[in-house]
Amino acid sequence: MMHLMLMHGYLCWGILLGHPFVSGLSLGSGQHRGRGSGTEDWSSDFGSALRNGSETSIYKHVKRSGFSSQPNNSVSCEDLEGVGSFNTTCLLNSNFQLNSDLYIYGTGNLEILPHVSIECPIQGCIIVFNMSGNVNVGQHATISAGSIIFSAANLTLESNSSINSTSLGGPPPSQTSGTPVGYDGAGGGHGGRGASCLKNNVTKFWGGDVYAWSSLSEPWSYGSKGGGTSAEKPFGGNGGGRVKLLVKDILYLNGSITAEGGDGGQKGGGGSGGSIFVHAVKLKGYGRISAAGGRGWGGGGGGRISLDCYSIQEDVKVTVHGGMSIGCPRNSGAAGTYFNADLLSLRVGNDNVTTETETPLLDFPTTPLWSHVFVENNAKVLVPLLWTRIQVRGQISLYCGGTIVFGLSEYPVSEFELVAEELLMSDSIIKVFGAFRVAIKMLLMWNSKIEIDGGGNTVVTASVLEVRNLVVLREYSVISSNANLGVYGQGLLKLSGRGDAIQGWPGFFTSSST
Repeated sequence: MMHLMLMHGYLCWGILLGHPFVSGLSLGSGQHRGRGSGTEDWSSDFGSALRNGSETSIYKHVKRSGFSSQPNNSVSCEDLEGVGSFNTTCLLNSNFQLNSDLYIYGTGNLEILPHVSIECPIQGCIIVFNMSGNVNVGQHATISAGSIIFSAANLTLESNSSINSTSLGGPPPSQTSGTPVGYDGAGGGHGGRGASCLKNNVTKFWGGDVYAWSSLSEPWSYGSKGGGTSAEKPFGGNGGGRVKLLVKDILYLNGSITAEGGDGGQKGGGGSGGSIFVHAVKLKGYGRISAAGGRGWGGGGGGRISLDCYSIQEDVKVTVHGGMSIGCPRNSGAAGTYFNADLLSLRVGNDNVTTETETPLLDFPTTPLWSHVFVENNAKVLVPLLWTRIQVRGQISLYCGGTIVFGLSEYPVSEFELVAEELLMSDSIIKVFGAFRVAIKMLLMWNSKIEIDGGGNTVVTASVLEVRNLVVLREYSVISSNANLGVYGQGLLKLSGRGDAIQGWPGFFTSSST
């Protein structure tokens, strides 16, 4: 049969004879903290047991430091005290606490019975379930590790079951700056920046930065640690781990899938959320998927989630909000990103957690174009480049305190283009430092603002709002510019309420409803 081995960080295939098996495989020295370098036979240690304070909860403590390819060292379903075979149907009914990676392969079905726990508490530890048949995780069952991968025909997570990599992330990629420096207890960054409680209305501090290069459509990076508050405590909460679910047909989710950042407490920043990628034809259920940032003195930034599912039914809750900040409750970590890889839509939402910390977005593809972009529930998106074109096939929507900031206040000379079918705004703000050119069919604003700041300099390129069909401003909505502004259209312009206005540089353009 085929067996997947992880050697020095690379995946390679090996051919083994005998049963499908589970193996605990240690990486090279330094890959996982706390792992030994011996070569003892790990299967001989299955008889040891640790009690966790409960007479009914016994964990088999699996030790493994070396790897042997001999068939008699492979582990079958029976070796895990299960019933059956991985090539037919295996029922697992024993708890295990691992100190190394775990790989399970088979051509049959796997059922993890209710209340069973398979855990590896080591940061960056890997658990892989690669089954050709169906996998069922029973009620209150738990799979916990730094990286968790499931591959199955159908995968079911029953109520209160969990796939959990919260606070178990390994080292983030070396080219990132997600872990903050200094001792101000700032949060770690990943999909969104970590919060710093040094931030105020004058200065612009943040904690760990985003991984600007990381993939939105198939994320696979660990979150970052939060910062510490002293040399004795240099780090806060750990970063979230990684989860990848590859399901050929249906994922039934009535439990939880989490890769959240760890809690930093009052003496450390929260860790940033990790990565979750789900591929399935259908996603059903009422469960929860979360890569939220961890709580701390400064909250951690949210992680990244991508769902590549043809159909998402019922009411699965997806969260990537930043972690709460103990030191500055109004400035939590920034929201992470939730990407629908099937619809090609991006959602940045902070679940109404207030923040002054941004989620920078740098890459906007042109082939293929995204369908929609949503910024909502107090999320704050920053587009910092000097020239950026944002083009989508459908809507750009801002709701419930969502904000997009184009450019940097120190350099109001940037030029930005926004092209879409519709721009919809409700209780939200678009702030532009520089020139703003918009080409859309419909603009609807409710208690919202578009503020264009050219630095008061008339030599800045003129901003242009070209709306082909309909412009409606309601409930004190305002479009304003302190530089040149042109408004064009062939349809209806309606300022429908008291306080609605389009205001340009004095002497150039003003229209209002009173």
